[in-house]
Amino acid sequence: MDFSWSQEQINRREQILKFAQQEISEDIIKLDQQEQFNQEDWHKWANFGIQSLIIPQNYGGQEMDILSTIYALESLGYAYKDNGLIFAMNAHIWACELPIITFGTEKQKQQYLPLLAQGKLIGGHAVSEPEAGSDVYSMKTIAQKKGDKYILNGSKMFVTNAPVADLILVFANLDSERNKKGITGFLIEKNSPGFLMKNKLSKMGLRTAQMGEIILDNCQVSEDNILGKEGLGMAIFNHAMEWERGFILASAVGTMERILNRCIKYARQRQQFGQPIGKFQLIGNKIVQMKLRLETGRNLLYKMGWLKQMEKPALLEAAMTKLYLSQAWIDSCLDAISIHGGYGYLTEFELERELRDALGSQAYSGTSEIQSLIIAKYLGL
Repeated sequence: MDFSWSQEQINRREQILKFAQQEISEDIIKLDQQEQFNQEDWHKWANFGIQSLIIPQNYGGQEMDILSTIYALESLGYAYKDNGLIFAMNAHIWACELPIITFGTEKQKQQYLPLLAQGKLIGGHAVSEPEAGSDVYSMKTIAQKKGDKYILNGSKMFVTNAPVADLILVFANLDSERNKKGITGFLIEKNSPGFLMKNKLSKMGLRTAQMGEIILDNCQVSEDNILGKEGLGMAIFNHAMEWERGFILASAVGTMERILNRCIKYARQRQQFGQPIGKFQLIGNKIVQMKLRLETGRNLLYKMGWLKQMEKPALLEAAMTKLYLSQAWIDSCLDAISIHGGYGYLTEFELERELRDALGSQAYSGTSEIQSLIIAKYLGL
């Protein structure tokens, strides 16, 4: 594996940093407190090209290779502080765009991918239910075929982007007796009859990312909007999860680097007992551990990217990357708060928000416990 970046990839990173500095000036503290989705920044980043990274060129995208994509997303996390909006963009990319690219019909690709690439449509997916979270096979949402339509009934919980989304990939079971073999994916537009966004959910962190509960009340979906074919839902879900788990925390690597650099600067400048606090062994060790976590996590991420670039299966590596980075991000945020002392606890220093945002990473895209079970299974346990 060659981890050196091409000049084109380096230039793109510099462009992302420059764009964030010159074009983005929103008050993230205020947006976080108001739990507000930043529509303006969504469109700014779409115009820049973030939402089009993986979409083929013939559908209006950049068709970027996966290593270039994760390097761009890592750079985004370094340059931009709104972890919630970054999370919303990741859900849009990995949970909606990627399944359509991989399993969609030509008609579906032409209809949706150009608008998703431009950020004119906001995408998401809905699989979790009030009684079916980690155990997705036990979903209760049912789809019944009637003529050239399917009628869906049920509810979906913890749907990222639901309150603002235009297109949701919804999973439902055609026959509960078939268990996972009956699960099917449906592309549902927000104005479809019987498709209701019930509740916007308030969260501890990632507050600028919108999350909600969806109700399907005799929701009518055309047979043209099946993704793949009947019974292919779990294959679609598992495919998307491999990529999402492997890469949804690429931006967190950039965030961890940004926080590390901030802590180094503070430890050099902050004086206590007549010397910079970085000279104290306990402070220095915290910064060393932050650096070790960053580089270890980065190597896991890049290996995952290399495997997918080589078109190799990487379910184990995806689980390892997700499990390690989620904990590393949290631990580094805790160290950053400790290094800054009382200031680290203040809202205006923004580190407490970084911690709240990081904590969610142990739950979405499969909990840390689920990742551990996957890893244990691959180890023959």
